[in-house]
Amino acid sequence: MTISEPVAILLLSCPDRAGLVSRISHFIYERGGNILDLDEHVDTVEKMFFIRVSWSTDHFSIPPTELDEAFSPLAKEFGASWKIRLGDRKMRVALFVSRYDHCLQELLWRHSIGEFRIDIPLIVSNHPDLEPLALRYGIPFHVFPVTAASKQEIEQQELGLLKDHDIDTVVLARYMQVLSPQFVESYPSRIINIHHSFLPAFVGGSPYRQAYERGVKIIGATSHYVTEDLDQGPIIEQDIVRMSHKDTLDDLIRKGRDLERLVLARALRLHSEHRILVNGKKTVIFD
Repeated sequence: MTISEPVAILLLSCPDRAGLVSRISHFIYERGGNILDLDEHVDTVEKMFFIRVSWSTDHFSIPPTELDEAFSPLAKEFGASWKIRLGDRKMRVALFVSRYDHCLQELLWRHSIGEFRIDIPLIVSNHPDLEPLALRYGIPFHVFPVTAASKQEIEQQELGLLKDHDIDTVVLARYMQVLSPQFVESYPSRIINIHHSFLPAFVGGSPYRQAYERGVKIIGATSHYVTEDLDQGPIIEQDIVRMSHKDTLDDLIRKGRDLERLVLARALRLHSEHRILVNGKKTVIFD
């Protein structure tokens, strides 16, 4: 029985110049690779080049473990930011949640039916409420009650737990805590958050009530990478739904909840399939 080699995925950005696609394609071709998918983009304002290319390594002359070393000289010549990922390795994701269960429900259900190529070794929460849901899916649930006085110590414990489980990405599935800069720095462009798109117009604890009282006609949800600037990180995915004068506050909350869970699920899929390049405060999405 022949064992197929994994698919390799290159994500790369660099200053634009002539011949980049040709040089990258030739690197793959001359080593026996077969390109399966290639998508590229040039930002003509910033003069930056972005590419995602995947190829079969079945007949590739370089072992997968030596790909980074082999490609490094070309990337250095381009002055590129880049990474190569292997399609057979599942991303290890930790879910952080508080008391709202809709986003957690969505992600666990999609994971259970094989929609995401990820592993979820653990769920972290600052409340015990959703432990039964985690146990239903057989995922360990860790509770870290957070107070202003204990926040720094708790985050160090959480980071230790993530390191012990070799976590690649953290997803905030309605985790109602602001992460410290030190925590965010530990996972650059690897912490995904979801929030209602009312910010900054409707801030505080009751955004849906504020929106309802203002009679909004469109509500939305936004998933983004977490940065030190609260809710200002590069946007991954967004969606909207229309409202009418017939909708009650409960209708608005229900529609907003549906948007949040779907937008977060889309963002996690894009991230786990290595389809996102961060470009400063923006993202390039190859979907």
